Amino acid sequence: MKALVLAGGSGTRLRPFSYSMPKQLIPIANTPVLVHVLNGIRELGVTEVGVIVGNRGPEIEAVLADGAPFGVRITYIPQDAPRGLAHTVSIARGFLGDDDFVMYLGDNMLPDGVAGIAEEFTRQRPAAQVVVHKVPDPRSFGVAELGPDGEVLRLVEKPQRPRSDMALIGVYFFTAAIHEAVAAIGPSSRGELEITDAIQWLVTSGADVRASVYDGYWKDTGKVEDVLECNSHLLDNLTPRVDGQVDADSVLVGRVVVEAGARIVRSRIEGPAIIGAGTVLQDSHVGPYTSIGRDCRVTGSRLEGSIALDEASVTGVRGLRNSLIGRAASVGTTGPGTGHHCLVVGDHTRVEVAV
Repeated sequence: MKALVLAGGSGTRLRPFSYSMPKQLIPIANTPVLVHVLNGIRELGVTEVGVIVGNRGPEIEAVLADGAPFGVRITYIPQDAPRGLAHTVSIARGFLGDDDFVMYLGDNMLPDGVAGIAEEFTRQRPAAQVVVHKVPDPRSFGVAELGPDGEVLRLVEKPQRPRSDMALIGVYFFTAAIHEAVAAIGPSSRGELEITDAIQWLVTSGADVRASVYDGYWKDTGKVEDVLECNSHLLDNLTPRVDGQVDADSVLVGRVVVEAGARIVRSRIEGPAIIGAGTVLQDSHVGPYTSIGRDCRVTGSRLEGSIALDEASVTGVRGLRNSLIGRAASVGTTGPGTGHHCLVVGDHTRVEVAV
């Protein structure tokens, strides 16, 4: 089996971050989403991975390289513009050949893994097997209507009156039968080749199309609030580790990771939290569910439930909560004020807040 990872989307819901970095490289627990995806694929025993990239391809390649650091071999497949998920299957035909493959959206987080579903697909080998998750409001998703034995009867994209609460969550398993289906469909009303249309073509043609329910944690990291929530979930499973320096006047409480080269000076960290390599935390208080990236500077500040990307700095801010601070961004203070602050700060931005 091979893997096809889709990383060409523009990420409009994650602006301003997606102006300066691919959304798939946003770090969750200090690890880019795409790296989490590759780790999940490797757990399936899959090592041949095609990565669909758009105009941010060089940035993605700079992080993933040839895949060797993550135990896989990557082939980069350029897409000139977002033209639908089925279109990615079409342009990846040379890489996929006639092999079975798993298709995985590059901004999806499924930390509990889909190994059991992959084994089910390998054992039964239907033409296609979709992964679904029960959601409270299916109207924003592709929805699968299922038969009593898990067979897919119908797929509907964003129905106004859903007949099922089973949403497609961006992981699909296919045999080579999908290529005929992709070739048979035309663009949707959005002007794109929809993978739901291709799978529905298989259903209508009488092919065996099945669904498997994923009951673990799932998050589409397409919005800031989703990134922060997912970060909190992953930090809940953090294994404490101190590889950096923590002075005698500092206190670590709970599950805390201090990476090599980080320095904690006269500060308190309440886990779960992770402090990246080379970061200096001084006279500060870091509360639970906070990830601070590499080479950051946090001085005289208090923050919790937040993410600071690499080389960010926070100075003299005592009430930062539920915030996302971009790479090399600077958050400081000016003038008197009161209350807590919730910020979304893009890369290389400077922000001053009242204290």
